[in-house]
Amino acid sequence: MLFEQVATGGCRSYVIGCTHSCAAALIDPELSQIDRYLALAAHHGLRIRHVIDTHTHADHFSATRELARRLDVPIAMHQSSTAPFVDMRVGDGESIVLGQLRINVMHTPGHTRDSMCLRVENRLFTGDTLLIGATGRTDLPTGDPEALHDSLFNRVLRLDPSLEVYPAHEYKNRSHTTLAQEIEQNPRLQKRDRTEFVEMMKNLNLSMPTHLTEALRTNLSGGKTISQLLAAAAAVVPFMSLEELKARIDARDSDLVVLDVRERDAFMAGHVPGARLLPRGQLELRVNEELPDPTVRILTVCEFGRVSTLAAATLRQIGFQRAIALDGGMKAWREAAYPLATS
Repeated sequence: MLFEQVATGGCRSYVIGCTHSCAAALIDPELSQIDRYLALAAHHGLRIRHVIDTHTHADHFSATRELARRLDVPIAMHQSSTAPFVDMRVGDGESIVLGQLRINVMHTPGHTRDSMCLRVENRLFTGDTLLIGATGRTDLPTGDPEALHDSLFNRVLRLDPSLEVYPAHEYKNRSHTTLAQEIEQNPRLQKRDRTEFVEMMKNLNLSMPTHLTEALRTNLSGGKTISQLLAAAAAVVPFMSLEELKARIDARDSDLVVLDVRERDAFMAGHVPGARLLPRGQLELRVNEELPDPTVRILTVCEFGRVSTLAAATLRQIGFQRAIALDGGMKAWREAAYPLATS
């Protein structure tokens, strides 16, 4: 079996491949690593046939939907997943065929209702059910500490103790462990009594993941992340530097309309001299009234440069083909000590 582990901060994802058929699968792929997965597959002469999530992730953005779209391959998750875009819903005791390899499925609810572990030869991909020196948390949506106790002590820990464990998260740069090591050394697994284990899990007092709402929204629905929306907008919008805008203002360039898309209070506190105010939330409804000439050159401006990029992309979509965005925002403009108007 060909095998690669990909680290993204504390997240871990995996490329596994059959050496005979050159078929590959990705386990728990992360959105920012798509190019790396494709490069690894090409390096090993593999063709990706399946993308698999061991559960609905709440702390990072899954790449399964984007990879499935690009590669025209099925997305596999446990049958209890509510994600509408899953193509292959697998159940406990079933397997996914990957050339001469078999990806064996074990349903292990607890961290989430749809959590599963995947056994491939001597490797056990545990998702967030079992971590190195810890377990998955149970205080996120569909988490259940009693179910996690059952999954661990009645299922996972009864497997061959020599199995190598590869979790979906690892924060101390360890590559893997074994079931035997976890049974002996994992502090949470020393609480074998169900009541004690559940009490421990209910009192971990962990902070919430940074991108909890957005991750759940996109991973459950297949919708786009904010970063994806910004990247798509930036791909079709030209930019103007702060220095270039300053020079054009000094030269009193009448060919350029500076459009501030912030809210009125921010605009009145200080804006680029000569800029017009048209808040992003009103752009589509008022643009014909405010900008009757679709051939005019429009430079959108916001506080940090993100909303203005989306605004410029929208303007281009509705026919303002000369719309561009400021490379930066009013924060950078102020820090450069460039002139401000307040009226």
